[in-house]
Amino acid sequence: MRANFDQRKKVVRWALAAVIVVDLALVGLNWQMSRTPHAPQGELHSLDLQRKMMVGDVSRGDEIRKNLPAVEQQCDRFFQDQFRPIGSGYSGLIADLGSIASQAGLKSDATSFQQLKADEHGVVEVDIGESVEGSYSSVVSFLNGLEHSHGFYILDGLSLTSSREGSLKLSLHLRTFFRS
Repeated sequence: MRANFDQRKKVVRWALAAVIVVDLALVGLNWQMSRTPHAPQGELHSLDLQRKMMVGDVSRGDEIRKNLPAVEQQCDRFFQDQFRPIGSGYSGLIADLGSIASQAGLKSDATSFQQLKADEHGVVEVDIGESVEGSYSSVVSFLNGLEHSHGFYILDGLSLTSSREGSLKLSLHLRTFFRS
């Protein structure tokens, strides 16, 4: 009977050890699961945010599509109003720059042009070099007149140097565009 009792004791020990090992494994698994975020809930939230962003993008795209004809009309009107036709563009530029300079009380030294190739829309870019000479107030008046001119000019650079007899020499690098 003693052998039978020892045998049962060993079986109970082994069974108890197995239960403890399984219990420790389940505790470890439970701990591991509690550390990771709830993937389905987080993923659902992320997908909902992406859906809201896409809905916003689609509505902005629809708004742009709706306003596109008005924007095209504004672009066409700007193209017609601001860009001189290439046939009369140079004479208009010379007249415009000369008029602004004479109204400001400046003497025009030199004007140079460099025409670039037309793009696919028929827009021709023209680089302009302009030099004028006069008093400080005349130079300021000239720049103000250039800014308020009906012609479309982009000022790329300017330099101001003193000239003979105390006057100033202003050298401008401008760009404008013609339509072909």
